Amino acid sequence: MAGARQTAPARHEDAAAKTSAFHRLRALPDGPEKDELRRETVCAWLPMAHRLASRFRDRGEPLDDLRQVAAIGLVKAVDRYDPERGKAFETYAIPTVVGELKRHFRDHTWDVHVPRRVQDLRNQVRIARRDLAQAPGGRLPTEAEIGAATGLCAEDVRAGLEALDSYRTLSLDAEVPRAEDGSCLADTLGLCDHALDVAVDREAVKPGLRGLPERERTILYLRFFRDMTQDRIAEKLGISQMHVSRLIAQCCEEVRRQALQEAAGQPT
Repeated sequence: MAGARQTAPARHEDAAAKTSAFHRLRALPDGPEKDELRRETVCAWLPMAHRLASRFRDRGEPLDDLRQVAAIGLVKAVDRYDPERGKAFETYAIPTVVGELKRHFRDHTWDVHVPRRVQDLRNQVRIARRDLAQAPGGRLPTEAEIGAATGLCAEDVRAGLEALDSYRTLSLDAEVPRAEDGSCLADTLGLCDHALDVAVDREAVKPGLRGLPERERTILYLRFFRDMTQDRIAEKLGISQMHVSRLIAQCCEEVRRQALQEAAGQPT
């Protein structure tokens, strides 16, 4: 009992000293003395900030990082607190520090960045789905049931459900679930089809190719589809290599001209 009687006045004196420090901070002009008092005040309240940071320790972020974020929130609270309003510093500081921690999770911990509105939708949908799944029956709720519980429209519910998978991503080296051969996600991805790059060009030149004389079409076919040299084409058709070269250049220019005119909507 004697110890309790001794600690109570000590705590009261400590709280009074901390309150007095805020009054002095507001009264002092900018300078070394104010900077030192500000530093001492922040250090005095740092244990409170660390306790608040520990509430978020199981959300995937290192505790040291969370303490640093909480300390930033504490500094903001110390700088903005006005003791003349009569509100205790803790009452002002706790929401400020917690808000800084929540902003950290919102802005810096998502693997895929999504707008703040979608993050809020995700939280509403996540909480509603968890609560509904704990109801008798133990099944995942439908979109309609989540919408009824949250008051969200179907589109917002879907946006929130899609965002559930955006907070953390999987590496392409991660093993495919239930894969017996140990394959990874990268093995399920398709390859680039470079033929797609020229698919539009192929379609664009078809009318021009159909309009060429048969001999010219044959020359282009042998050169670009059979990969024959101009010498071999000349020998096969009984004409000179120079004539083959000239015909290829003329045909290509004509087909290109017609394709560009068609693309521009001009008559050929």
